[in-house]
Amino acid sequence: MTSPPKSSNTVWHHATVTRQRRAELNHHQSVLLWFTGLSGSGKSTLAHALEERLYQMSYRTFVLDGDNVRHGLSGDLGFSNEDRIENIRRISEVANLFVEAGVIVLTAFISPFQADREKARNLVGKDFVEIYCHCSVEICEERDVKGLYQKARAGEIKYFTGISSPYEEPIDAELVIETGNRTVDECVDQILEFLIQRGVYQHKPF
Repeated sequence: MTSPPKSSNTVWHHATVTRQRRAELNHHQSVLLWFTGLSGSGKSTLAHALEERLYQMSYRTFVLDGDNVRHGLSGDLGFSNEDRIENIRRISEVANLFVEAGVIVLTAFISPFQADREKARNLVGKDFVEIYCHCSVEICEERDVKGLYQKARAGEIKYFTGISSPYEEPIDAELVIETGNRTVDECVDQILEFLIQRGVYQHKPF
């Protein structure tokens, strides 16, 4: 479901190459895997590890990573609540296009607000899969090689999620991954098994 344009002079063009035809070509369905969690909870690490496994299975994938997106698409945004909301809105729209293009798209963003994640879910519909990377603040802080948590506690970083800005835990995530006490491979296996059950692709050994 897309948002109506502000201009009345735009018309939606329907392509002859449909999403279903792309799925038949790719030998898998498209889906949006929305990784959410605190900074340091393993979102990017897990998303890229999962993509590698899917790529080795010859599937079409792409990771939209939080830091990478802020070098381009959201390069004009900061980290205020308003900017975070706009960042997630842009990502949702881009991810939805990837899904329509037949890709298994993985997004790795803190996306701290439940309302924003729900907007993304409503936009994409049944092919939105929320994956909560559950990890305590203490473990996330131990993993923080950039020293961001330390700076946030010292007041050097404003709007830092989990310290000076809230994180609203998912209420109805399709998957909860215990990234604080499981290996990356174990987490990837859990998601792959879910994708088989979901019918995204047929079972292959991994």
